[in-house]
Amino acid sequence: MQLRHDPVYPSRRSPVLAENVVATSQPLATQAGLEILRQGGNAADAAIATAAVLTVVEPSGNGLGSDAFCILWDGKELHGLNASGRAPAAWGPERFPGGMPSKGVDSVTVPGAISAWVEVSERFGKLDLKTTLAPAIRYAEDGFIVSPVIAKLWSVAAENLGTQPGFAETFLPDGRAPKAGERFQNPGAARTLRAIAETKGKAFYEGEIAEEIIAFLQANGSAMTLDDLASHRPDWCGTVSQSFGDVELHEIPPNGQGIAALMALGMLEHTTIRDHGPDDLTAVHLQIEALKLAYRDLHAFVADRDHMNVVDEQALLDPDYLKARAALIDAEKATDYPVGAPKRGGTVLLNVGDAAGMMVSFIQSNYAGFGSGVVVPGCGVSLQNRGFGFNTTIGHPNCVAGGKRPFHTIIPGFAMKQGAPLMAFGMMGGPIQAQGHVQLLLRTQLWNQDVQTAADAPRWRMISGLDVACEPTMPAEILEGLGAMGHRITVESPDNAFGFGGAQLVHRLPAGGYAAGSDPRKDGQAAGF
Repeated sequence: MQLRHDPVYPSRRSPVLAENVVATSQPLATQAGLEILRQGGNAADAAIATAAVLTVVEPSGNGLGSDAFCILWDGKELHGLNASGRAPAAWGPERFPGGMPSKGVDSVTVPGAISAWVEVSERFGKLDLKTTLAPAIRYAEDGFIVSPVIAKLWSVAAENLGTQPGFAETFLPDGRAPKAGERFQNPGAARTLRAIAETKGKAFYEGEIAEEIIAFLQANGSAMTLDDLASHRPDWCGTVSQSFGDVELHEIPPNGQGIAALMALGMLEHTTIRDHGPDDLTAVHLQIEALKLAYRDLHAFVADRDHMNVVDEQALLDPDYLKARAALIDAEKATDYPVGAPKRGGTVLLNVGDAAGMMVSFIQSNYAGFGSGVVVPGCGVSLQNRGFGFNTTIGHPNCVAGGKRPFHTIIPGFAMKQGAPLMAFGMMGGPIQAQGHVQLLLRTQLWNQDVQTAADAPRWRMISGLDVACEPTMPAEILEGLGAMGHRITVESPDNAFGFGGAQLVHRLPAGGYAAGSDPRKDGQAAGF
């Protein structure tokens, strides 16, 4: 990665170079991470503090009822944590004759983010949870000034979710969403955060907070029980990886979509993409085609790892299979591909690097903006709608079942080079995330763009079939060229920040320290010291 910053694309930002860095989608969260680092905490402690503050100051993307995943380099080894929750034991396809709901109590699976904070803290942290959660408690109790992008997303949620149980009571003071520049307080969240800190998370899964969550859910028709909450356990699952030249991209194994990024990279190794620049028509086309192939298999085969009994991640990443799939790509024409046959038988992202070399890529999400819309009164717990990630197709590996994890869109990313940590990064934003990982990795590693330039660059998003969405900043000649190749192009509003994601990147520098970048599509900030 080159150290100079050549602002190729419109941006108000430059990469931040420092020994300790934090990059998030909200400046108050970034500052909380730095505060913890200055108090003697490490990158793990800073990640927890930042994640906790984000549940308060960016409720449109996550909350105390979120799920989470983490990839962490401890200085010697890479670790992967899956803290996504499972379906209530009573769930089955017969409960959802009309398909999986996108909001309400029947879209809520067991929330796992709090368990991620506890696990990361106990295994890698230097400070206790009372210290790391203190900034979040302060913002929840005393209030914070609402930022512009989040205010806009909040107003949209008020229209869509305002009638869901508990939503208005917590998130619509005076009967409306707060505007940018107004102060918002969440005393219920402060109370819950204190209970989490004092009990190391037990209050959330077994104690008084757990009892209030379940009582409220059941009063509104949910099948979730105290046993469902108490039985939740996060898993240290390691990572799966794919090489591209001398760089390895690491992702969390299924039930997440990260494997699609690995598959696409494996296919791109067998194309001419190295012969083209980052904004060349052919380079964009080849990436779209590879991801199209990957996503076809993703939605056909990927589910809870324990339920991928016919096609597992090894089959999807088999080099011969990826080479065969790459051979289907026409370098001059868009194609609507069939599913392959491999061995048949509202999100927030943060990245932290500290001076000792620990690096963390951490992501947590309510799925859709404000998740299910269900908020437990007095607790400030907004619950995710991850149940919508299941389907009801009998025999499909992702068919809804009790105790099963749904297919997940949120994925942290991590790059290694010759056995050494290189970049903690990722992109919030639903289905663009795996696509964004490919775009960010190629821009920084193949085309040597610095992290801020890579975050600033115009993006595209493969939708399905031949449909592709592009940002209006995409050069006209690229849009016209893609159309001529047979892609059906839609230019989406720049206000659609969710659709084109929000990137955060922390890149290790050869001489030590880091370069950090934060997406201008969000309110965020990269900062360091």
